[in-house]
Amino acid sequence: MFDLKFKALSSADLEILPGWLALCHACDLPSRVGDVPEGGTARCPRCGSVLYRRIRDSLDRTLALAVAGMFLFIAANVFPFLAFKMQGNVTHTTLSTGVRALYEQGTPLVASLVLLTTIVAPFLQISSLIFVLGPLRLGMRVPGQTRVFRLLRAVQPWSMMEVFIMGILVSLVKLIGMAQIVPGIALWSFVLLIPVLAAATSSLDAEWVWRRVGLAR
Repeated sequence: MFDLKFKALSSADLEILPGWLALCHACDLPSRVGDVPEGGTARCPRCGSVLYRRIRDSLDRTLALAVAGMFLFIAANVFPFLAFKMQGNVTHTTLSTGVRALYEQGTPLVASLVLLTTIVAPFLQISSLIFVLGPLRLGMRVPGQTRVFRLLRAVQPWSMMEVFIMGILVSLVKLIGMAQIVPGIALWSFVLLIPVLAAATSSLDAEWVWRRVGLAR
């Protein structure tokens, strides 16, 4: 790993030197950060705190995880989520039918929250990653990349699929004595989607992306 230290700059230097301006979170010293190699770290020249750490293979890894996440998301919404067998009757459920059932039971706010956190937010997160990173992988820039990347950063906190899975597990414990429960393909896809999206988020080098799409200066 490379550790790079950049010299402290005067106000005149900050206006004319290339690179992007970073403010040290520890001592508030402004510094210009130039090109940092993959796996490298830029440090404050005064206190040595990390200004920026470039993630190795961030673009390829994050894009691959996003594409895999899209396939898992489609499977989680197309195939049956759970099947309930009781007294010879079999009932199949999907994510969308669960949201509809909550709405019909008189809890529209809960239904809207489940829809947002388990379907809308994950879809926006995955599609935004592909829209922004795909053209960058091909060496292209397309209109709207900066706005879509802002949207991605805004919807990430609302993707709470792990909370939904915990609720499903609690419900299964209560229902297991009343009916036979058969997990569907969608459930396993949904479970796999959680670590895939978490890995995509952790491997995303947001600062590098901002600079590539022309927003960071």
